[in-house]
Amino acid sequence: MLGLRARAGAAALLPCPSPPPSSAPATSVPRFGRLSPPAALAPLASAPPPPASLSARWNAPSRLGGTGTGTGSSSRPTTRVFCTAASSASQREGKELLVQHLLVADKDVRLLVDLEKSIIAGGADLSDLAVEHSLCPSKENGGMLGWVRKGQMVPEFEEAAFSAPLNKVVRCKTKFGWHLLQVLAERDQCILQDIDPEELHTKMQDPSFLEEAQLIDVREPDEVAKASLLGFKVLPLRQFGTWGPVMTDEFNPQKDTYVLCHHGMRSMQVAKWLQSQGFKKVYNVSGGIHAYAVKADSSVPTY
Repeated sequence: MLGLRARAGAAALLPCPSPPPSSAPATSVPRFGRLSPPAALAPLASAPPPPASLSARWNAPSRLGGTGTGTGSSSRPTTRVFCTAASSASQREGKELLVQHLLVADKDVRLLVDLEKSIIAGGADLSDLAVEHSLCPSKENGGMLGWVRKGQMVPEFEEAAFSAPLNKVVRCKTKFGWHLLQVLAERDQCILQDIDPEELHTKMQDPSFLEEAQLIDVREPDEVAKASLLGFKVLPLRQFGTWGPVMTDEFNPQKDTYVLCHHGMRSMQVAKWLQSQGFKKVYNVSGGIHAYAVKADSSVPTY
């Protein structure tokens, strides 16, 4: 059997107050369709860069804001204060981070301070607080944003996340409001890209490629009966509920994995899901087996 352990929160939303959150990977085909990266990535990535005056460290970590010279507990933070984290983000180049967070409005900054204190001093869990207090749709997943990489988040949040020590709760401000965020884990960045049919055809002429690469065809059996490629294991998308939960028993996330369908759409969906499960190098066959037959090998029937 195949073996894949779905990881909770792999497709959760990044910090944005608008689109609804995705569900975690499920073992049914209808929900599987919602596992691709969320539409929220576009507005996050297009947000304006932070002002040059933003600072990457806090002078008074015990208070949200201020410069260390104020004395009243009601002192309100300014946009000059950026993040409590002070680690070097350059050490995480080429990494992906598993992040959870909660978001409150600008006016609720004192609430943020109280929530942070309840985590640090009282042992409260950030995910529980996110469910109760966060404005972000990711609250439905306990604030879990899943695995994120540079370029997917607004600049302020990205700098905070990539500077934060593992498991330490830090705070930052974006155009959406004030955030508490926590980096739970990090890993090498996965690769997901298209491969042209001609390039795949060239590779397939090498017997060692067929032995080493992991080749997956997600079309239905009746489609495979009409046209197929040597070496591809058939895992019909409609049967995802059967093979999805046991994927890694047969496929190695560290090996190059190629995914094929009729025109390249279903395979892209599966390729993105594989990437969310930790597969390091996943390639979608651009245009599917139809493009392969037209551009690379006319002996393969079209349908």
